[in-house]
Amino acid sequence: MSNYRKNAGAVFNIKYHIVWCSKYRRKVLEGQIVTRLKELLQERSKEINIIIHTLEIMPDHIHLFIESDPTWAVAGIAHAFKGYTSRMLRKEFASLRSRLPTLWSRSYYAGTIGHVSEETIKEYIESQKGK
Repeated sequence: MSNYRKNAGAVFNIKYHIVWCSKYRRKVLEGQIVTRLKELLQERSKEINIIIHTLEIMPDHIHLFIESDPTWAVAGIAHAFKGYTSRMLRKEFASLRSRLPTLWSRSYYAGTIGHVSEETIKEYIESQKGK
């Protein structure tokens, strides 16, 4: 059970790979901006009770490998990180306000990560009939 977390109503293991890009894929995530962005992502993750397992910031996009409570939809997680970091970075770095209308593109990628394959789950569900 060490791979699982609990809340008041569920036992879960929910992990996502989330990626999002800067507006127009501009290479603005460099230097002090990267340092501050990492701090902001860690701050926000603590506020919303999300575990960041791995984080990588490229000049024009971000990769996060996170673990979440099932009360969060992935769209809400992406919005929470993107909205907070955009607001704070644009406030602190004038170059981001002058070069871009917004810091992040509207879209993101989200993939789920799990311990059990799709085929195993299908076989398990199918085997339940008649039990």
